[in-house]
Amino acid sequence: MLRGATPQVRRALRSFSSSATNYANVSNIGKQPIQIPPTVTLTPISSPSHVLAVQGPLGTTNIPLHPYTQLEFPEPQVLAVSVENPKEKKQRSMWGLTRTLIQNAIIGMTEGFSTTLYLVGVGYRAAIEDDPLGVRVGWSGKRINMRVGFSHMVFVPIPDHITASIINPTRIAVSCTDKHLLGLFTAKVRSWRPPEPYKGKGIFVGNEQIRIKAVKKK
Repeated sequence: MLRGATPQVRRALRSFSSSATNYANVSNIGKQPIQIPPTVTLTPISSPSHVLAVQGPLGTTNIPLHPYTQLEFPEPQVLAVSVENPKEKKQRSMWGLTRTLIQNAIIGMTEGFSTTLYLVGVGYRAAIEDDPLGVRVGWSGKRINMRVGFSHMVFVPIPDHITASIINPTRIAVSCTDKHLLGLFTAKVRSWRPPEPYKGKGIFVGNEQIRIKAVKKK
């Protein structure tokens, strides 16, 4: 049948399959099983709201669950996440998100998340000092004192869920058990001097890189 066909037609016929498998209703992230370390305990709670309690060496956190979310343990120390009707777009999107939140909670309660802030620029430096407002609800009583090119110093209070230390005057190590809260704090610090594309100065988070632009000359 392919003897007299052109190369384009042959490639098209070879790529055609009579078994039309539909993968539209499957979440590629949500279908992956979650490995549970021996030091982590998962406890589903249905009252007063649907949550999953994750307890590990670094503490305990709760992951909110939708009523249509289903949790199964096909094997010891293995968790499988699914939804009642994956054909619904809302449930299918929350399927992968819920699986990711549970995975991040397990990592946070066992290892934690950490990153490094880099201060790049002439005269840029940072130090951690006592906050004049002291220890209060939600705050650790410490703050970051930064010089990042302004005529004044910049002060960023450190929340009680963030652990920060100075590696050297231009590098700040931060860690947290919650990946989302860590991202919010680093974004807040970075917002004081975002990296600019002409001289490459600013506050960089982790392995962040920017493309340097050439200055237009008249």
